[in-house]
Amino acid sequence: MTDTVFGDSVPAVVQSAPSRFDAYDTADLWRKDVDHYIHPFTDFAVWDSEGALVMAESEGAYVYDSDGKRYLDAQGGLWCVNAGYGRAEIADAMAEQARRLAYYSPFTNTTSVPGATLAHKLTSLAPGNLNHAFFGLSGSDANDTAVRIIHFYFNRLGQTNKKTIITRVNGYHGSSYLAMSLTGVAYDHIGFDIIGEPLITRVEGPDLYRRSEGMTPEEYTDHLVAEFRAKVEALGPDSVAAFFAEPIMGAGGVLVPPPGYLPRMREACREYGILYVSDEVVTAFGRLGHFFASQDVFGIQPDIISTAKGLTSGYAPLSASLLSDDIYEVISVPQAPGAEFAHGYTYSGHPVSCAAALANIEIFEREDICGHVRTAGPYFEERLHSLADLPIVGDVRGKCFMMCLENVADKATKEMFPPEVEIGRRISDACDARGLLVRPIGRFNVLSPPLVLTTEQIDWLVDTLRAGIEEVMAGLEREGLWSGG
Repeated sequence: MTDTVFGDSVPAVVQSAPSRFDAYDTADLWRKDVDHYIHPFTDFAVWDSEGALVMAESEGAYVYDSDGKRYLDAQGGLWCVNAGYGRAEIADAMAEQARRLAYYSPFTNTTSVPGATLAHKLTSLAPGNLNHAFFGLSGSDANDTAVRIIHFYFNRLGQTNKKTIITRVNGYHGSSYLAMSLTGVAYDHIGFDIIGEPLITRVEGPDLYRRSEGMTPEEYTDHLVAEFRAKVEALGPDSVAAFFAEPIMGAGGVLVPPPGYLPRMREACREYGILYVSDEVVTAFGRLGHFFASQDVFGIQPDIISTAKGLTSGYAPLSASLLSDDIYEVISVPQAPGAEFAHGYTYSGHPVSCAAALANIEIFEREDICGHVRTAGPYFEERLHSLADLPIVGDVRGKCFMMCLENVADKATKEMFPPEVEIGRRISDACDARGLLVRPIGRFNVLSPPLVLTTEQIDWLVDTLRAGIEEVMAGLEREGLWSGG
């Protein structure tokens, strides 16, 4: 069996049984899905007519729909399939753990072998004195956990007024009620309530592409830090508990911080007695070439790191809130006789998920996936930057395997396409037809592929993305929605 999209051999898992896709009734699955499955971030305007693409199988950097068509997954699932698809070691570790001990409650002083082992391994990889791990199931609950522990921490210190959390415009921290309220992407709040001030307040997030004209990157850093300091002074340092920041902002547009910004924000937090939370749900586990990016890439030592996604490479739900010794020493002091640290989830430190994480980390270390990213990542950046010659590609940004194209109607003025044009979606659809999955977020197209891409796959990805964008530009001109460039 030969794949007509790529022209090379399909992996043996499919080649050995080409009729296996006959077992999938795509029309039936599509109908059941449309009628009953409420998806995250659904566009209901087209849901009943378009529905969802039914994915059935995977291998390496590729996924297959239920009709057998192959796609290179430049989304990495959702920033998460870092080690790639079809890793038998992870599947085997999960199956073996399920046979040995599928579950036991982590409450009331019981643990599991993989839970204890992972906590030790994870904190040994984390920077500085982040020697304590609290496990959850998602990046959202990792950030919820961080907020709850921060408030508890300051209560235990007798600083009960320190409650306000500062986040950033265009920052993304999850989709639970609290985590989405921490999120600063305005479009995500349409029609929904948020938990607002005084609990959560925001400062400007870094956006080098759209900074004020004539402002140098260094001046932009000065501006952002000054705004943060002014916000803290206005609120009163005694009322501000924590600052949440992604090292590189993800769903808000893959926004890379300007020079010196993160270290200076960290220093300001230290000066004001504010805890610094580094949201590494996306940036950890190799996406930027290191297990954690805060210190190794940006030179900062957070008080808390939130992580998920690449922790298991998406093979099982798992997150971790990593806490410093300083925080743990305060929250671990008994409050009163019989009083417990009353926070946790039924599936905190789930044994099967922890087994998946341990197998995933073993693969990372054995294959030096972080080292591969440090080599292949700059090549990926270079090849994507070649797309900047296209008239609608206003900016190409990011680092290593966390990249973004910002599409504009006019490169000279940075004018945006009207939302109804759905420029990111058009490009995504054109790429889908060619066997390439890229993520549309408004005017952006985000690329966060599995970290195992070869240079040949990178070349094909970029060439195919170029062809998709060129097709979209031609279509816009035909429809009179764009005058060309």
